[in-house]
Amino acid sequence: MVGTSTTLRPWRFQAWLIFCIWAGFVIIFTAIEDYKNMTYLHNLFARRIGGPGYGLKEMPIYKFERIKRAKRAALAANPGKELLDFGVGEPDSMADPKVVASLALEASKPENRGYADNGGPRLKTAAAKYMNDVFGVQVDPETEICHSIGSKAALSILPAALIDPGDIVLMTTPGYPVFGTHAGYYGGIVHALPLTAENRFLPDLDSVPREVLDKAKVLVLNYPNNPTGASATREFFLKAVDFARREEIVVIHDAAYTALIFEGTPLSFLSVPGAREVGLELHSVSKAFNMTGWRCGFVAGHPLLVKAYADIKDNTDSGQFLAVQHAAATAFENPKITRDTSAKYSRRMDGLVKVLRQAGFAAEKPAGSFFLYTRAPKAAKGGKTVTFAKGEEFSKWLIEEQLVSTVPWDEAGPNVRFSVTFAAKNQADEDRVLRELASRLQPYRFEF
Repeated sequence: MVGTSTTLRPWRFQAWLIFCIWAGFVIIFTAIEDYKNMTYLHNLFARRIGGPGYGLKEMPIYKFERIKRAKRAALAANPGKELLDFGVGEPDSMADPKVVASLALEASKPENRGYADNGGPRLKTAAAKYMNDVFGVQVDPETEICHSIGSKAALSILPAALIDPGDIVLMTTPGYPVFGTHAGYYGGIVHALPLTAENRFLPDLDSVPREVLDKAKVLVLNYPNNPTGASATREFFLKAVDFARREEIVVIHDAAYTALIFEGTPLSFLSVPGAREVGLELHSVSKAFNMTGWRCGFVAGHPLLVKAYADIKDNTDSGQFLAVQHAAATAFENPKITRDTSAKYSRRMDGLVKVLRQAGFAAEKPAGSFFLYTRAPKAAKGGKTVTFAKGEEFSKWLIEEQLVSTVPWDEAGPNVRFSVTFAAKNQADEDRVLRELASRLQPYRFEF
């Protein structure tokens, strides 16, 4: 019996070798083409998002994405332990049943199925009534109001109407960055106005250098403020109006939290004399009416500024679904929803301030919003001493060691933000969460 041989016959070996060489050329050629295609695409990206370098290197991770990752990691490392989330910046409750019922009804109507473009008349009418009932401000629903798909969308659209290359935007820091980001896309430049406790977290308008003022076009404000929780005064708004007139700039007031106050009456920028002549105010159902995902609000103010916003918006989106607009109108027609929510946040804020003060923080209850902004400690002494150079280090330590989530804000010094929108089923559960927070902070002595 002749044994089998594994040796390739000469012609088979030659064919195998030719195939390997051919396959190698195919792989190399494909890799070269892929590289060419990749280079071709990278060369086309706009400089505003990184230009030719876009996608070739890891971009900085957005703060809130880092927080989400830290929460997932902390939960994975501590299975079964409750995460106390004081970092979330959105309401913990559902929208009011009246609003939900309105959405269901309006969504079933055939006449609401089409494009809404720059909004329907019902939302404009409800918004005008809301401005008058809550803030004492009378606006023309036809010429001084236009709907928005939330304040974020409005803040991203407005720079297209106002900013040319080299124009300067005055923005508070810390603060919501969207207007400044989009201004940068159009070649604008952001000049930061630090918010400090010494100035009651109001920007020092007198500190802006003359060479900046000569190129400034827009001042962006937000009160009650995210993240500090500070409220503006009527005197400050009057000063802002005088400043805008003198320097010939537009004031944009992001009023997302304006109706969420703990005492007194809400203060609209448009309620002070002259404000309507120099600016706009942005309102939204997200925070004030527990409707963050609904994406609806309105822009109000000078007719020419509203028209400019509407013209850009008309070329940007096709409007929010009319059923959502009508549900938002139902919310604006029922401002008691916001007053009840404010009472809940005020109660929670009292409890949170008490817990933090007992732990050594110099926490003070703000006049509105659902944020408590306070100095981050320099060190925590427990079994061992841990030091923190900035708020982000403290926030990271707090979630890793005690599963307590917060948001660091280091733009104007080492600070940390707590939110009273933590999940709780009722008032008894609120008290339980706050007791648990106190228990987790109790082992440490914090130094400031």
